[in-house]
Amino acid sequence: MLAELAEQFRRFGERECAHVSPLYAQLAIGIANDTALLALACAGSGRGQPVPNLLLAAVQYLLLGGERHRLASFYPAVGGAADAPGDPFPPFRHFCWQHSVAIQHLLATRLVQTNEVRRCALTLPALAIAAADRPIALIEVGASAGLNLLLDTYGYRYGDQRIGDPESPVQIICAPRGMQLPPMPTQFPNIAFRLGLDLNPINIRDHDATRWLRALIWPEQTDRADLLERALLLAEAQPPPLRAGDALTLLPTAFAETPSDVQLCIVHTFTLNQFSPAMREQFTQLIAAEAQHRRIAIVSVEWREPFPPLTLAIWQHGTCASARELAICDPHGAWIEWQ
Repeated sequence: MLAELAEQFRRFGERECAHVSPLYAQLAIGIANDTALLALACAGSGRGQPVPNLLLAAVQYLLLGGERHRLASFYPAVGGAADAPGDPFPPFRHFCWQHSVAIQHLLATRLVQTNEVRRCALTLPALAIAAADRPIALIEVGASAGLNLLLDTYGYRYGDQRIGDPESPVQIICAPRGMQLPPMPTQFPNIAFRLGLDLNPINIRDHDATRWLRALIWPEQTDRADLLERALLLAEAQPPPLRAGDALTLLPTAFAETPSDVQLCIVHTFTLNQFSPAMREQFTQLIAAEAQHRRIAIVSVEWREPFPPLTLAIWQHGTCASARELAICDPHGAWIEWQ
């Protein structure tokens, strides 16, 4: 168990964090070589959750709650600097043992449900292709706080191209890479129905819950944190519709509620990678059953090394009629490379 967990932390530090979060890269490698911290992290294993994200978020969550410790000098959100001098691992290790009971509780009860608003810039072009100028019914599996259900209230910039509301407080910048730009719709898809499904949906008016969302953002990425705060403030005026429970149980009812004369679109980003193989098979069977009656578009961004693909799958007559990788992209939506 510890050897497998050590490899998870090592892979997280060397592959996922190396170029985007030097602090987490250093801490993850330190944890991978520390048997005692790996044993502490075991409190978060066995629930299908990415344990490195969970442990590091638990520590930042406590710091955001006002816990005073010299470790805070490395965290910008609490007045520190990610490039502060010195080795962050010894104070990190001390903090973990000082707060081991609280950390174990967080590991055992919280979920990694990052609500990354910039991912809307990834899914928007795919939804526009799927809609084909028809109104859509949008269902998000693993919706967290549901902020990505409000994608039509944001403004977007892809290089020199702009789309969406230029007056929105949420302005999303996604850098296009490669020779081809993502196809920009002339207008936003008309969202006639929207619903988010999540095991533990986050109430945007619950400050403890939104502090957990903030804790899931990597320390150096203050732009992501700022965008999250802006999206939360915007969503308070029009909270997205969310439903709590297992998506595999909730989907049939959600399907029945959606209008029959619109394009049904299902979105999932970094959600099915947390499903077991049996759960993924059940998800596919639910889609196939519903596709007996109507066309379904599935827009997904799930982890694959070295970069996750943006995929659009069309289901009709009970089978997958087509599945295309439209782009590769940054996991947090910072860039997209159209294929």
